[in-house]
Amino acid sequence: MSESSSLCVFCGSSAGHSPSFAEAARLIGEAIVRNRAMLVYGGGRVGLMGIVADAVLSAGGRAVGVIPEALATKEIAHDGLSELHVVAGMHERKALMAARSSAFLALPGGIGTFEEFFEILSWQALGIHSKPIGLLNVGGYFDPLLSLLDHGIASRFIRPAHLRPLVVSDQAEAIVRKLLGHEDVVTPTPWLSLDQS
Repeated sequence: MSESSSLCVFCGSSAGHSPSFAEAARLIGEAIVRNRAMLVYGGGRVGLMGIVADAVLSAGGRAVGVIPEALATKEIAHDGLSELHVVAGMHERKALMAARSSAFLALPGGIGTFEEFFEILSWQALGIHSKPIGLLNVGGYFDPLLSLLDHGIASRFIRPAHLRPLVVSDQAEAIVRKLLGHEDVVTPTPWLSLDQS
């Protein structure tokens, strides 16, 4: 892993019902720093977003946030980050997060987390990027999602090759190591470039 490694984390702006979600976010933040990488995330100070960022900063690491202006003005932006980029909207947010990241990891979260995960997975399937993607499956949170993806394969709407590179684990340290040490994913000839998406 090089000093320029960075892990983009998608996660909830709330902490969820189980303390295991917050604990997992903390462990991910610490693992990012132990693996000499930087956090790239949505820039919030609330929920799992704030927990993972605070864990990175407390361990002496760098945390880069990217937040839309509309959310920053609602005072949920984290004001203690190494870098905070305030952008016009959600599309700019996701494009900048993708550009600054070596790999992607989704933790438990809501609609926004699912949307970010599916967009980055779609970009990989289209050949827009070849970076690894992971799911931290805390307490089986993503089990229904994984079943849905399997159903998509069985129904022949999803190609198995598009999900093979997906890394799924319930262990924070193991998944961070795997994602940051991973080779780029072999994708088909790109259908689109990032500026066409």
